[in-house]
Amino acid sequence: MMKKPPFDELVRTHSVRILRFCRSMHAQPVDAEDAYSEAFLAALRGYASLPEDANLEAWLITIARHACIDVHRRNARRAVPVEQLPEPVGTGPGGTWSGGFSLGGRPENPGQGSEGEIDVFALLWRLTDRQREAVAYHHVWGLPYAEVAAQVGGTPAAARRAAADGIAALRRMIEEERP
Repeated sequence: MMKKPPFDELVRTHSVRILRFCRSMHAQPVDAEDAYSEAFLAALRGYASLPEDANLEAWLITIARHACIDVHRRNARRAVPVEQLPEPVGTGPGGTWSGGFSLGGRPENPGQGSEGEIDVFALLWRLTDRQREAVAYHHVWGLPYAEVAAQVGGTPAAARRAAADGIAALRRMIEEERP
């Protein structure tokens, strides 16, 4: 039986993957950061009572998923008045992005790809919910399809199909975004 690592080591080991997962589940970087923070706060509260032999990755991804759902629900209840609608996801001031693609954007302008890059997280948001979750769990988080199916419901074959359809849709979107 393996001993649980100290919580700060757990955070260092998994924080980047949890943030990537949260970014793949939210169109707005600020919402992803909220879910990320809430996930680790919830993990900190429950860490002491976690059994020594627990699967830490599965435990963290489940907490992160619930935090993402909570942020979606909270945002759905809150109306935000705006004078002008924001630009659609996937376009920038000069039209569609082209060239390479980015998973994180620039630190000074999160969520926006550098000039000539396609923001893959923005494209993820254009997938169906099931495709986005399957791609995020399998390709971002690295879960096997059986665990993806356990997280989103359905069979491993259905999870594999949703992820494959999502990747195919992403490839088409990237090709459309390139000049």
